Amino acid sequence: MISILASLLAIAFWAFPVSPALAAAPSAQSLGAIPGLSEVFAGEVPELGVRDGKLSACPSTPNCAVSQDADQGHAIEPIAYGVSREDARELLAKVLGVVPRTEIVTQREDYIRVRSASRIFGFVDDTEFYLPEDEPVIHVRAAARLGESDLGVNRRRLEQIRFALRDLGI
Repeated sequence: MISILASLLAIAFWAFPVSPALAAAPSAQSLGAIPGLSEVFAGEVPELGVRDGKLSACPSTPNCAVSQDADQGHAIEPIAYGVSREDARELLAKVLGVVPRTEIVTQREDYIRVRSASRIFGFVDDTEFYLPEDEPVIHVRAAARLGESDLGVNRRRLEQIRFALRDLGI
């Protein structure tokens, strides 16, 4: 039921955009003032992380992209880098620090996980970055917690992060 509601709301806001004045008024924080609403749109925290050198596979829904062992609908290229692994991780953390409504949840030598929330209702996406020791790439995975479609938001966010890192010279 919640995933259907989340999908319908996402489609409604995509198909019927609101005026800039109205769009600026509500926020995830202001809607969160309604008891329980922000928790409904946040969804449950999935089990994520690196297992046997791999990020989790995507579910069958189109609201996910992953750079390891993915089918054609979910595949995205890893982010290659030409600096040290430590420098790549530091630059990635800096870029993630300026992504709107995004917070770093976990950060280790080889892994970063962030949580991003949509501006209006606070729908939550989980994004992971894995920096294996034996290859100069950052494997990525991003998925919405709720709904069937994210209207390409996760894939676009990953590509924007890729472009920002490229601009920084990794």
